[in-house]
Amino acid sequence: MSATVPTSSSIDLREGSVLIVDDNTQNLELIQAFMESLPCQLLVARDGVEAIAQIEKEHPDLVLLDVMMPKMSGFEVCQRVKANPATRDTIIIMVTALHELGDMERAVESGCDDFVSKPVNKVELLTRVRGLLALRLLKKKMASYLADRGAG
Repeated sequence: MSATVPTSSSIDLREGSVLIVDDNTQNLELIQAFMESLPCQLLVARDGVEAIAQIEKEHPDLVLLDVMMPKMSGFEVCQRVKANPATRDTIIIMVTALHELGDMERAVESGCDDFVSKPVNKVELLTRVRGLLALRLLKKKMASYLADRGAG
């Protein structure tokens, strides 16, 4: 069985999944509506605890994560995801109304891959998600290709 080397043009976003996490129903619905133009699978969680459960169960490729949530903040969710070897490769984009430099530093320190400010700009959000999701899927394909090569 021969495998082909994946390229960015061979990345099909339909193979990807995105978890949207926000405790505010309006924000959740708005981001969902923005994301529906991408062909990936969409999942939702309404707080940090639910997000962790979804991530461990569904292994989404990318998480759009609100920062200010009850029960567990986005910073805490991000730290847990990135500390777990089974989920650490998950791409996390923080979606935040926080504009302070300290908050951005804390987001980076917690391990997030990128962040988008609220109010969310649809073009910016979709551009970042499309690029980072394609990168994640390419890495998965490459890991699979290398595993096939090693096994053969």
